[in-house]
Amino acid sequence: MQKVYLDNAATTQVRAEVISKMQVALSDFYGNPSSTHSFGRSAKTAVEQARKTIAKTLNAHPSEIIFTSGGTEADNMILRCAVRDLEVKTIITSKIEHHAVLHTAEELEKEYGINLLFVDLDAFGNPDIGHLKTLLAQDASKKLVSLMHVNNEIGNLVDINAIGELSKEHNALFHSDTVQSVGHYPWDVQATSVDFFTAAAHKFHGPKGVGFAFIRKNSGLKPMIFGGSQERGYRAGTEPFHNIVGLEEAFVQSYDNLEEEMAYVKGLKQYFIEKIQEAIPGVQFNGHSGDLEKSTYTLANVRLPIDKQKALMLLFHLDIKGIACSKGSACQSGSAMGSHVLTQILPTEELEKPSLRFSFSKYNTKEELDYAIAVLKEFSES
Repeated sequence: MQKVYLDNAATTQVRAEVISKMQVALSDFYGNPSSTHSFGRSAKTAVEQARKTIAKTLNAHPSEIIFTSGGTEADNMILRCAVRDLEVKTIITSKIEHHAVLHTAEELEKEYGINLLFVDLDAFGNPDIGHLKTLLAQDASKKLVSLMHVNNEIGNLVDINAIGELSKEHNALFHSDTVQSVGHYPWDVQATSVDFFTAAAHKFHGPKGVGFAFIRKNSGLKPMIFGGSQERGYRAGTEPFHNIVGLEEAFVQSYDNLEEEMAYVKGLKQYFIEKIQEAIPGVQFNGHSGDLEKSTYTLANVRLPIDKQKALMLLFHLDIKGIACSKGSACQSGSAMGSHVLTQILPTEELEKPSLRFSFSKYNTKEELDYAIAVLKEFSES
């Protein structure tokens, strides 16, 4: 049976170069980075080199890169500490953010009594900049805007430069969940008015369980996890050295090969869009995912003209045929709840049709896409 992995927005295959570097870290550099002997110093040097490498690519200062267990922890840390330490009284976000942001904001509303506001969305799921401006200007409370750069389900690209500038004009902080963006798009933090953003290594061919937060210098944030003085005091606990060097290697490989790999994956998405429209008349794209200019080149979210009852077996059928994709984010796939993203932008009758997210990487081929589309076509016509 052919095996086709088209769920790269959930996680990606780890690069061979990353595995090799992590193996050396695990076998030869096993000292605790906080230890003062040579074993510890070797590990500490590599951790700090990883921090410098990432910072240089982002045009950031090394002290602004804080290693975490991934995007969820980084989002939680930034939102929670902004409310606790920076006197943020209002969080402005959208109802289609990742749950790492939405659920955290909802908990902060309960715990601290903050004002939680949601910016209006258009029919494609884009935030209404005019409404955001109204929310920012409605009172003098200290505000934090949290809007993601690339939506993890429908792939919409948000103009974070415009949002950052608007936030700055109103003396508001700006945080962006950039987990689907870092490693796939160039970044320059000096050219973008963003105070905080987040990344996860496993979204760009690195290991799971490690990521980082960008926290602009002199932010005023204090630790969320207490103990030792690791990570500039922001995050206590022994650093997962092998994961950090794996993150560094994945990051370097992604940006060293960005132009070539972006062009290749964009070509795959264009091919997928054309071929699935030819094979399945009536297929539609959710959000802007069918538009290569307005959405990320890494995913397409399709809505299929299939009966609701028949659709219950769709993912199972694809899995049997060796095809991996998802009905929204992987975080939601085990839930009986529908996509909170699609619920916000689709009418009820369209929500009853099955929607699938196909996400692509450098390891995919057009032949794999042909196979997946043929299986979908066969199922839709049976």
